[in-house]
Parts: sequence; structure tokens; C-alpha cells
Amino acid sequence: MIENIIQKGKNMFKKTMMSLVAIAMLSGAAFADKLSDVKDAGVLKAGVKYDFKPFGYVNEQNKVVGFDIDLLEYIAKELGVDVKFQQVTSKTRIPLVAGGQIDIAAASMTHKVQRDETIDFTVSYFFDGQSMLVRKDERTRTAKGFAGKKVGAIQGATSGENFKKASPKANIVYFQEYPQAVMALKKGKIDAVTTDLVWCSTQAKDSGGTLKVTGGTISTEPYGMGIPENESNFRDAVNFAIQKAVSDGTYTKLYKKWFGEDPTKLPEVWPN
Repeated sequence: MIENIIQKGKNMFKKTMMSLVAIAMLSGAAFADKLSDVKDAGVLKAGVKYDFKPFGYVNEQNKVVGFDIDLLEYIAKELGVDVKFQQVTSKTRIPLVAGGQIDIAAASMTHKVQRDETIDFTVSYFFDGQSMLVRKDERTRTAKGFAGKKVGAIQGATSGENFKKASPKANIVYFQEYPQAVMALKKGKIDAVTTDLVWCSTQAKDSGGTLKVTGGTISTEPYGMGIPENESNFRDAVNFAIQKAVSDGTYTKLYKKWFGEDPTKLPEVWPN
């Protein structure tokens, strides 16, 4: 009988220890911290576009450059880590953040309520609006004027949906990446490409007069950087870095470098 009591005691002790281990493991998972992970790794894995000039693109020296790249380098420096860039598209940027393959995405991503259900966002760090890039001989000046015409948009972006609301009878043609859409426009396979105004303006400027912007803007597009859900320490650290860039003048300096003018609207800066 004494042996049975001893054995029962051992079993209870074993179960208690297993329970404590399980609780410890769950607690560790619950309190996992992206900011600590990034600092421990010494690297910020950042997703950027390689085809969205002047935010992120590959230059003639085969180097990824742009406004997003420079701002992310500043953020990484504030976090005390290096930054490693990875190419993303409008279609892949959110899944890569949600899946943990990248820590942050700065990729011309409009902060929308529906997107916030999958990932979190930083403060808005850039403000744009959707427009239309067309060939120089295009006479249409409004979104509704493209009824019955072919308008290119990018998979994973909101531009196709936005344009369809503005011009329900337009035929939206989706492309995987921006260079494909621009090539289709130049060859006359589509009548316009609709996306953010700054990109459209840059393409028109670089086209040597073969392309132009038309139609003004049909939407408001506040860009946010995408980060994993429920990582408040990491989100705060990135937000504080963006706001410091505004306060110390770096943001305006980078803006003038890439857009050729002073910003008309700055990211919000919280008081101390």
C-alpha cells in the first residue's frame, strides 16, 4: 500500500512538472516579441518593391534604391540593426509579413481597414492619390471617359477596384508587375495604367514625352508600413523612428531627394 502511495505521488509530481513546462512554453509563445527578435538577429528583414520608382526600384548599377529604401535604412539605424531588402509585389507583400518571412513591408501600401484584419500598420508615412498613366495622344481626361476601354491595374493592389467604382464600364486588365503594364500601354494593348499619382508622374517624366498623366486623382492613398499583427513594441519602435525622421529633418531631406520638392503633408508626430 505504501508503494502505491509513493507511486501515485510520483505520477502527480510528473504531471505537475509537465503542466508547468507546457505553461512555460505557452507563456514564451505568448510573450514572443518581434522587436527583441529583430535586435537579437541584428537584421531588419524589409520587403520593398523593385519596380515602383521612386519608392523602390533597381537602378543602372543594379542596386535597389528609392525613398522607401532610404527611410528603412534610417529606421534600421534607429533600431540598432542592419537592414536586408527582399523583393515584394502588391500580391505578395501582405502574405510575406503575415507568414513571418519579412519583418516589415514598405511597398506603396495603402493602409485600409480590410488589410488591417491580416497585418498591422505603422503611422501613415506618405500621402498619395490614384491617377492614370496614358499615351501622349490619349484625349480622355476623366475616369468615366474610359468606359469600354482597357485599363491596366496590378494584382493585389486596390487600384483596379477603385477604378471600377469610378468607371464601372471600364475593362480592368490585371498584371503581376508594373513593367508589364507599362509595356502593354506603350504597345497599345491597353489604354491606361491606373495606380498612384507619384508613380504615374515619374513614368511620364522618364518616358521622354511618350506618356502622360491624366484625370487628376480618384482616391486618397495613405501609405503605411505593414508589420505583423499584435507586435506593439515593434510597431512603436518603427513609429518613433519615422517620427524622429520628421522631427530631425531627415524625412524632408529624403522627400526632396526623391520627389524634387518639399512635402505638402508630413507624417504625424506625437508630443512627448
